[in-house]
Amino acid sequence: MANPRKIHLALKTRLCSNPSSQERDQPMKIESNEFRVREGEKIRLKKWPTKAKPFYKSKEHYQKLLEAQTREMSARQGLFYAHDRYALLLIFQAMDAAGKDGAIKHVLSGINPQGCEVFSFKRPSDEDMAHDFLWRTTRCLPERGRIGIFNRSYYEEVLVVRVHPELLQAQKLPEELMDEKKIWDERYRSIVDLERHLYRNGTRVLKFFLHLSKEEQRRRFLERIDDSDKNWKFSQSDITERAHWKDYQKAYEDCLGATSTDRAPWFVVPADDKENARLIISRIVLDTLESLKMSYPEPSKERRKELQSIRKLLVK
Repeated sequence: MANPRKIHLALKTRLCSNPSSQERDQPMKIESNEFRVREGEKIRLKKWPTKAKPFYKSKEHYQKLLEAQTREMSARQGLFYAHDRYALLLIFQAMDAAGKDGAIKHVLSGINPQGCEVFSFKRPSDEDMAHDFLWRTTRCLPERGRIGIFNRSYYEEVLVVRVHPELLQAQKLPEELMDEKKIWDERYRSIVDLERHLYRNGTRVLKFFLHLSKEEQRRRFLERIDDSDKNWKFSQSDITERAHWKDYQKAYEDCLGATSTDRAPWFVVPADDKENARLIISRIVLDTLESLKMSYPEPSKERRKELQSIRKLLVK
């Protein structure tokens, strides 16, 4: 297993170094493991960069790279669908304005909609609140051969609910289960158990935390206010949640460290550069699809005979 400190050092070196012109001309390979949270690792988000050196040289170069990855992903998805043995769940979590929607839109733009579903989980309904905290998301898990995307997820139950304890009080849990010293660890265990169960049944889970700096969030909020076409993206609640920045950072640190496993890893993606973040996410998804042992179904003798009979009818 790679040493996390060395990985962070390599990432920071790439961020700060001044490469020669010859090095700038070389395509930069995205190493997925540089962004992966190791199982059992203690997380301090201040040590993880929110911005890394771009993997692209210009906007045009970025478009070419993303298009190439999109074509590759489209081909892999076709095989994934035909193989029909695995499911893939992609989870996106982040602070407001980190670029989750844009990442999902651009990275998965080449995916066949018939093999993909996106779910955005907002405030839970009364029906959701009447069940356990995993119920509403479990109903939306992808079936074999399909890719499911959760824009926010069951992780909200150990993030926003932790930052706002009044939300926990509204969940009507038995009084003996309301020990705030134990409940978060217990929920982490429930989540890890669920993801292990999914892995044992063929579902691969990738979890992305888009790591945005507070200053970049401020800049994006101002842009949403100043640009009338983006006004709809901004609300007063965004500022209210921003006031809890430190609490959210602590909640994310504890969550990432407790629930990143070899079978269902978290990836901390530098999100101050949206284009860079999209290339990183796309590469991680592709690496996962490439790691799966997949093949197109082999037709039986009866099926081949049937196809040849049909072919003879068509060539007459």
